[in-house]
Amino acid sequence: MAEAQPAAGGPTPQPDGADERIKDIGGLRNWLVRPELGGIVGTIAVFVFFGILAGDSGMFNAQGILNWSVVSAQFMIIAVGACMLMVAGEFDLSVGSMIGFAGISIAMFGVVWGLPMWLAILITFAICIGIGALNGLIVVRTGLPSFIVTLAFLFILRGFTIFIPQTVESRTIIGGIEEAAEGDWLAAIFANDIMGWLFVWLADIGVIETFTRGTREGEPVVSGIPMLIVWALVLVVIGHLILTRTRFGNWIFAAGGDAQAARYVGVPVDRVKISMFMTTAFCSTVFACCQVFEFGSAAADRGILKEFEAIIAVVIGGALLTGGYGSVVGAALGALIFGVVQQGLFFADVESSLFRVFLGVILLFAVILNTYIRRIITGER
Repeated sequence: MAEAQPAAGGPTPQPDGADERIKDIGGLRNWLVRPELGGIVGTIAVFVFFGILAGDSGMFNAQGILNWSVVSAQFMIIAVGACMLMVAGEFDLSVGSMIGFAGISIAMFGVVWGLPMWLAILITFAICIGIGALNGLIVVRTGLPSFIVTLAFLFILRGFTIFIPQTVESRTIIGGIEEAAEGDWLAAIFANDIMGWLFVWLADIGVIETFTRGTREGEPVVSGIPMLIVWALVLVVIGHLILTRTRFGNWIFAAGGDAQAARYVGVPVDRVKISMFMTTAFCSTVFACCQVFEFGSAAADRGILKEFEAIIAVVIGGALLTGGYGSVVGAALGALIFGVVQQGLFFADVESSLFRVFLGVILLFAVILNTYIRRIITGER
């Protein structure tokens, strides 16, 4: 039987698997509208720059790579939540305060009040995710800008973070977490290194260096992959799969792109937005857990300015401030750029305060680039 042909002037048949809603805007422009493009270009640029400027300073040996990988992973964890929320069309300025609050919460429950550390962690996650849900509920029920609501919670959480330990313990830094967490099964997934055997083998064959003096003489300079990095990679993969491979991911894009139109086609916009606020709270708590178990203490001033660093990483990664467009992979690359630059300035013996100058410059550049991309997508002039 002969295959049916399209009527004259009718739509051109789409290849198998093609989506007729996707407009082909040309080879170069197809690349330009990829949200990860800015992150990819920026990552290549900073690696080339510091490879030339600080390549001989140890930045790219095993210990140097570990240093900037850990810093990048910190940014990456909170950037995942911030990216998904921004794609949904909202902001969370309470992220930094949530980090400090979660750390103090773990210390109060696990050290001061003597609960098992696993229980202290679970209670902290429940409280923080509940606060994230409250943020989202207030935003969707009142119609207030998330900028205002979460700015209020920035101050509320920071105030409680200082007030509670100061009132109970007359101090704002609580130690003893390492001792309280010893042998705890849940603390181990935030505190330990993994794959130590691999680095022992790499040291044995001379790929990485070993300590030449002290109590650790003969041991590899890198003992394993910190769980902070593992958490960062796991969250990036999960976030990317949710955004790009699930119906819920489509809902997130729809809620941020045009919330009213999304409601008309049955997208539960309010539930999506509340879920994304809970996600940012979850990511902040993961960051706090890794941090307190790394340092063995919690401090009320932890997490300051992290909310802005997370947003900048997401913008560098290609997300639009107007919502409906972005990439978790791009946000992860933005976080990687942060880590490489912050540590690269140290290795290059450059004044560290210039890191803030870099943040401002790259944020401005990223916003201009993203605005141009938005105009390509929408056809605006």
